[in-house]
Amino acid sequence: MTAHPPAAAHRALGRSRGAVTSFAAVSVLIAGAALTGCAEQRDSDVYTVMNSSTDETYHRWDAEAMARCGERLGVTIEQQSVPASQVMTKALRMASSKSLPDIVQFDASEMPTFADAGGLVDLRTLGLATDDIPEGIVDFGSYQGTYYGAARSVNTLALFYNKDILDEAGVPVPTTWDEMRAAAGKLTEGKRYGLALSAGGAEDGVFQFTPFMWSNGGDESDLDSPQVVEALDYWKALLQDGSLSKSTVNWTQADVNDQFMAGNAAMMINGPWQVETLNTDKSLHWEIAQIPVPEAGADSVGPLGGAVLTVPNTGDTGREKTAGRIVDCLASEKEQLTYALNSWMVPANEKAAAKWRAEVPELDALADQVAAARSRTAKLGAGWSGVSLALQSAFQSALTGQSSETALQRAQQRATSGN
Repeated sequence: MTAHPPAAAHRALGRSRGAVTSFAAVSVLIAGAALTGCAEQRDSDVYTVMNSSTDETYHRWDAEAMARCGERLGVTIEQQSVPASQVMTKALRMASSKSLPDIVQFDASEMPTFADAGGLVDLRTLGLATDDIPEGIVDFGSYQGTYYGAARSVNTLALFYNKDILDEAGVPVPTTWDEMRAAAGKLTEGKRYGLALSAGGAEDGVFQFTPFMWSNGGDESDLDSPQVVEALDYWKALLQDGSLSKSTVNWTQADVNDQFMAGNAAMMINGPWQVETLNTDKSLHWEIAQIPVPEAGADSVGPLGGAVLTVPNTGDTGREKTAGRIVDCLASEKEQLTYALNSWMVPANEKAAAKWRAEVPELDALADQVAAARSRTAKLGAGWSGVSLALQSAFQSALTGQSSETALQRAQQRATSGN
């Protein structure tokens, strides 16, 4: 499901790798910027959207959507695209010079940091409603109960499998952990592993671990709980079985996709940003399913990924109101469906998502996975980055020999202390 070239793949995952600016630094910079009041003179009919659509295809799709909304609202909407890893730092520099754009598209994992520092406007006060948006996606764009970010589309992870390989081996698509472990073992042959996933020391690995942690009842605020230990032990068991490559600890999600396409893995955990690449190989017959769960009947709870449109707090209430109307248009049912069909992402709006399912039935399992998905920052907000770093270290330790319990105890200590 990927109309996602490499640059866009970072956006799909949530781009947390780019969120290196500390929460304290953001708070100081935004507070010191005295956001109320715009220093520069602006054309009253020209509005700017800053996003990370540096890829030519995404930039064009966004430009077309902005042109449609601009015509509808009687304004000109200009797009300013910067690399995903630079959105936060660029926004901070513009805040300090009182030259913030009218709309900023933040990765949802970065948005809480800017919101906590008082840098964003509550979208509900600008007239945006959330009636047709699932609660998990509302949380995705919220911080401490306030709705700051409107998602046009979202993504999550799913189980991709090579239909030909599974059919030839007589292996049914697994739905539980036991079934996936058995299937991965049977499908491992020669240079081919049964399963590929990312457990690298970056956000890719954390993103891929959350479905195992959350579906098992684990929680990001208690990293050394039995449920989280059991989830990491499951990864270790797959590695010890030989069903996962030892290189798993170094792979990104792009590496995982490369292995799958090369025939070196029969199944993989990955996201819709890989679909465009997968579809370049017409001989590869892939399908998707929900990520298996610990016990039959349990919910498969994955992480929501994607970006949200926000309105910075500039103090110019007139411009903020029009910016809200622009966000409302870009995130409307019609525009969401157009964007999602281009990008293979799932529309955030339930009505648009229903139409999307009919258009791309082969991705139906992804829509089911999104319906139960969670925001990584919904519970901890800006504190997620510390948990992510702690988990990354835990994977490296546990998958190279340390016990999961010891590695996660250290991770919990790091997350709590910040060291």
